Amino acid sequence: MTISRININQLFAKKLAGEKLAMLTCYDFSTASIMSQSEVEMILVGDSAAMVMHGENSTLPIDHQTIALHVSSVAKGAPNKFIIGDMPFLSYRKSLDENMSAVEALMKAGAHAIKLEGVNGNEDLIKHIVESGIPVMGHLGLTPQSVNQFGGFKVQGKSADAQARIIQEAKTLESLGCFSVVLECVPDELTQELVKHTTMITIGIGAGAAVDGQVLVLQDMLGYSSNFSPKFLRRYLNTEQLFLEAFNAYAKDVKAEQYPDESEQY
Repeated sequence: MTISRININQLFAKKLAGEKLAMLTCYDFSTASIMSQSEVEMILVGDSAAMVMHGENSTLPIDHQTIALHVSSVAKGAPNKFIIGDMPFLSYRKSLDENMSAVEALMKAGAHAIKLEGVNGNEDLIKHIVESGIPVMGHLGLTPQSVNQFGGFKVQGKSADAQARIIQEAKTLESLGCFSVVLECVPDELTQELVKHTTMITIGIGAGAAVDGQVLVLQDMLGYSSNFSPKFLRRYLNTEQLFLEAFNAYAKDVKAEQYPDESEQY
């Protein structure tokens, strides 16, 4: 049976119609299967998996092979969604052959587009990827792979010069053929100005409401941890508490010899 999938033309049609787009991160088959039934159009298999799935302190340790494995799992679970595979730290700063091998791995795993951070030094690669028939999503503002250069996870684009630079970077991304750009942790005034200068699909995370759509990390919006509370985050569940209650209820039943009961035995 052929499954109808959201495609890039439909995304642009929604943008032109003024319909906001919803994107979430996802990394596994089971969650993707549930997300496939939702109204979310786009799934980002992000390098954030390094932190929320593998317990790292930043996105830097994950490699493209691991991202490809997550992409494959998500693609099987949500074949009807537009899936973006994230290019992790340094996977696109090597030789052209190595860079394209990483891109190839994500696309063959089931991605429909790839995302990479920044512009400077990536121009030729972005152009080559686009000319190879692969949609590219850029990422500006707070680019987590540059956390050491920024001195931490900090809002970007506060000064007039910084705002002008980010707007110019967006123009460059569009001129290279990018179909979309993520804007992370930038002032709303910058976002309002930037969207005037691009026809790309703009996706925000901590970038205000002027963008075409929003993205959040799945575990953050589901409330997996009460320790992470950036200003832009809205929690839609308190999963941490729900899980704890379920775990403890299970443990209580086991210890009290109330599980399994007769109806749950062969």
